[in-house]
Amino acid sequence: MVRERTKKLRGGHYGRGMKAGRGKGKKGGRGNAGMGKHKWIWMVKYDPLHFGGKGFTSHHLSTPDVPINLGELENIFENLKADGFVREENGETVVDLKAAGYDKLLGSGNFSVKSRIIIDKATEKAISKLSAIGSKIENVGNTAE
Repeated sequence: MVRERTKKLRGGHYGRGMKAGRGKGKKGGRGNAGMGKHKWIWMVKYDPLHFGGKGFTSHHLSTPDVPINLGELENIFENLKADGFVREENGETVVDLKAAGYDKLLGSGNFSVKSRIIIDKATEKAISKLSAIGSKIENVGNTAE
């Protein structure tokens, strides 16, 4: 049974007309359509990185230093010995922090074992504290505070 035109026009079409909203016509397009045209203001306000990021991209790998301070070294000394990173050579204790995965020795805390420590970097404070107890540091590439 076909509805007559007068019946069709009675109610049920609030605000958008009779056939509006069947597709994507009244919304300004589907999805991201119109971002560079009629939806530009919305995009600038709510999605400013829509067309790509800003700034420069670093294309080289940066590997941060893995630090350990003297207090931590004192605490894990027995574990390092059990794992084979502490050994005796010619009557002196050698602590190989480089092989244990550490890159930098920091100066906070205290370390009481007279030893030779192998590590890439160490701070001046760490070097002075260790030299005060008679320890040596090897393979220090640079010192930084």
